[in-house]
Amino acid sequence: MKKHIKQRPIEAEFTPFSTQYPLTLQKILYSRGVRSDGELGYRLQSLLRPDLLKGVKDAAVLLADAIEAGKRILIVGDFDADGATSTALGVLALNAMGAVEPDYLVPNRFEFGYGLTPEIVKVAELRKPDVLMTVDNGISSIEGVAVAKALGMQVIVTDHHLPGDHEPEADAIVNPNQFGCEFASKSMAGVGVVFYVMSALRAELSARQWFEKQHIAEPKMAEYLDLVALGTVADVVPLDANNRVLVYQGIKRIQAGVARPGILELLNIGGREYSKIKASDLGFVVGPRLNAAGRLDDMSIGIECLLSEHNLHAKTIAQKLDQLNRERKSIESDMKAQAEFVLQDLLEETNLPNGVCFYDEDWHQGVIGILASRMKDKCYRPVIAFAKAEEGMIKGSARSIPGLHIRDALDVIAKRYPDVLSKFGGHAMAAGMSIQEKDYERFSRVFNDVVTESVSEDQLQARIMTDGELSSEDFSLSFADLIRQSGPWGQHFPEPVFEGVFDVIQQRIVGEKHLKLLVKEARSDLLLDAIAFFIDLDVWPNNAQKVQIVYKLEINEFRGQRNLQLLVDYIEVIE
Repeated sequence: MKKHIKQRPIEAEFTPFSTQYPLTLQKILYSRGVRSDGELGYRLQSLLRPDLLKGVKDAAVLLADAIEAGKRILIVGDFDADGATSTALGVLALNAMGAVEPDYLVPNRFEFGYGLTPEIVKVAELRKPDVLMTVDNGISSIEGVAVAKALGMQVIVTDHHLPGDHEPEADAIVNPNQFGCEFASKSMAGVGVVFYVMSALRAELSARQWFEKQHIAEPKMAEYLDLVALGTVADVVPLDANNRVLVYQGIKRIQAGVARPGILELLNIGGREYSKIKASDLGFVVGPRLNAAGRLDDMSIGIECLLSEHNLHAKTIAQKLDQLNRERKSIESDMKAQAEFVLQDLLEETNLPNGVCFYDEDWHQGVIGILASRMKDKCYRPVIAFAKAEEGMIKGSARSIPGLHIRDALDVIAKRYPDVLSKFGGHAMAAGMSIQEKDYERFSRVFNDVVTESVSEDQLQARIMTDGELSSEDFSLSFADLIRQSGPWGQHFPEPVFEGVFDVIQQRIVGEKHLKLLVKEARSDLLLDAIAFFIDLDVWPNNAQKVQIVYKLEINEFRGQRNLQLLVDYIEVIE
């Protein structure tokens, strides 16, 4: 799909704010909201205080009382990377603080679906917990919380998803997005919320002199930041200032090799040296392998990898996760081919709907989220992919584009057509839902109508935002290093992307499906290596003499040599 290349605007009032960064990088950072060097220090001391989170004191007191009384605490997690890291952090921190054998339970997505349902509470009851704590879920689990309370459990909800019109009647709720919470970082992942709850719990237990009385070393919360960084990046939440501190500090721990053995082994099996990782490695290397457990099997496998204390044990589990991820890729490839066939029919027969739905009764429930993301990128429309669930029901996973808050769109549908959506939840860019199979065609029409009302034609045009062209002087290893050091980059704090016109000197396919280029900058005689991964082999290589490239400035390290390389995001032939 041809894309419109648009330069990210720089505010007219821009003035240099640093002596540490070149002007080009200052403009890039300014366009992302940075106004001073101090915002790039990423010190732990600059984190928002836990006591600013509504409900965190109540949760800390309840957990401290439970620990002192020797009560059983059960964590109910979620089946994605954020849920896995949240669960692992909670178990590890509670153990370190002297809780009696804290346990966890993760619903199997194929049997119980998402969240604290009444059915999963019945499973939890078999473990006889006194306190049930949700992580990365629970804010919409009104019935599940009620059942747990009726069974005599105390319930703490920790979550980051948007609440519905009503919140559950839990003993404590900690969620930056709950009604009345003034915590400034509304974008925290579930694992970030758990980190704050455990930090508040440590403070509460310290005030009670619990650690001295029990002769327990007071845990250092920084030791859990590798998990926080992984869950935050993998969940693709916006990297606001607070999240950037959490991710930066977590990555520093991983780079120093003082991370969970499971994280280090997952990096190793993905071909990454932990000492050189950046945020995107957590998102594209570790996250998918961890998520594969929840997509195809049981997320407990992923959680056990994160909980493992020994490298050999962690390596064994990491290998199993890697194999699951290979299976996931194979399933996804088949599903993607089928969806592309349907998409081609839509393009040939009619105007492409503004909101696109796909469904096949043979598709795998655990992979529809990735499929929706791939198809969203291909047709640049909000997409929902459905798979068969329990008898008569299908489950959908939605991915959106900038300009459409997908959960809000589903909320509109639920209020207009209360008989169509059985349940739903999610974020601005991703959501999940269940509908009756017989309502699929009707839902598809309704979804398209709501999207059409909500977005303009301009918003449906695929575009790439860039930071403009680089001067010849900026094509340097030192500038590429500075970009890398100015991260972590991620959602809503995007890694710098540049554009330019280049003469093609050489082009060839490497690794069967990647395009390796030698290009010359059109304004100078500077020769540069470039690589485009997973290129369309029906188009490349070709006889192009001149191309427009959108790229990231990277450093390719091979056999001890460091060379500048353009990592191509988009390439277009100039006739």
